[in-house]
Amino acid sequence: MPKNLERTLNTILILAGSSILAISYNLFLLPNRIASGGLSGFATIVYEMTGIEPAITLWSLNIPVFIAGILLLGGWKYGGKTLAGTLFVPLVIYLTRNIESAVTDPLLASLFGGIGVGIGLGLVFRAYASTGGTDLIAQIIHKYTGVSLGACVFIMDGLIVLTSAFVFSLEYALYALIALFVTGKTIDIVQTGVGYAKVALIITRQEKDVQNAILHQVDRGVTRLSGEGGYTQDPRPVLMCVVQQNEVTKLKQLVQTTDEEAFVIVTNATEVLGKGFKM
Repeated sequence: MPKNLERTLNTILILAGSSILAISYNLFLLPNRIASGGLSGFATIVYEMTGIEPAITLWSLNIPVFIAGILLLGGWKYGGKTLAGTLFVPLVIYLTRNIESAVTDPLLASLFGGIGVGIGLGLVFRAYASTGGTDLIAQIIHKYTGVSLGACVFIMDGLIVLTSAFVFSLEYALYALIALFVTGKTIDIVQTGVGYAKVALIITRQEKDVQNAILHQVDRGVTRLSGEGGYTQDPRPVLMCVVQQNEVTKLKQLVQTTDEEAFVIVTNATEVLGKGFKM
């Protein structure tokens, strides 16, 4: 893909994702007092306690954090794409601040808000950008303390949700956790899609027959891995095959017909890139 076209598509993804995130925040999370982690969750708590507009809180925190990221993490590493997300999300939140809440039930708000925020963040991530905030803070903490990125994000989100339990109630903290969970799952779907492929690991003494059956009757490639019996220490070749969900039953029946004593392990493959799947 030409670089100019790729740059344009990434910009569209960032702006669209940031807009979806911001509108979902104003439609569902803010009016229902759901502080589901991140600086937006912190802005919800600040708005409840002081009345300061969330957009103002986000701008006042995101810009210094972005500058700190440049200074402490090795130069202009994040580029204009991250800066665009950092500035554009609060802008859309401010422009849509008077929009009416879509639902009044906190549980529904946490579900819909989590989905909307997850879609928005997923689109931004697909453009190899971020909306700044706790992502950059986590990387700064990771660099200077050695604590893993996942742990840093978990601690910060946990502190925000815990604070919401005191500011709002335990019930609303639970809604925040639900929204946080739904957001994470939605990001995964946007990033990798909803179609789960399956990986089959086949241990058989009739590897040639099984391999040929898969190649010609299932029309899928097979990779031969070298294995060894843990007890006997005899060579045990392992055949690995990736298939679509609707091909699993056919594959299992085929293996069983070819070798009744074959040992088959079938597990999920979240994303498969390559010929016959997603390019």
